[in-house]
Amino acid sequence: MKRDDIIEYSLDSHHNEEQGVSIRKKIYKVTIILTLITLVEVLLGAFIKQGTTVWPFVKWFFIVLTIVKAAYIVLVFMHLGDEKKWLKYIILIPYFIFALYLIFILLYEGNSIAQIWSKMLVYLKK
Repeated sequence: MKRDDIIEYSLDSHHNEEQGVSIRKKIYKVTIILTLITLVEVLLGAFIKQGTTVWPFVKWFFIVLTIVKAAYIVLVFMHLGDEKKWLKYIILIPYFIFALYLIFILLYEGNSIAQIWSKMLVYLKK
């Protein structure tokens, strides 16, 4: 008895084996690139401790890697990489500017709060 609830998707594909090989290569490439970026982030976070002299550079490197990873995910998984160059720029540049704005606000407000806390600690110690 043949089951009608199982759909064999490979029989319904509209590409040949050569195209399937290139699609699988692209999937492996994306997986390896994202894994390597994540591995670099994890290793840096594990081996470089906060408070060292290189920690501010590591934080900026985290921010840059996160933006690169997000842009790559958008290009690949949202198929923006297949579009024309001007369309990529129209979509990615505003998000990049917005991310930089959010980073600026976080750093500025973080410094402001740190200054307020340091003044309060001096006041409380008196």
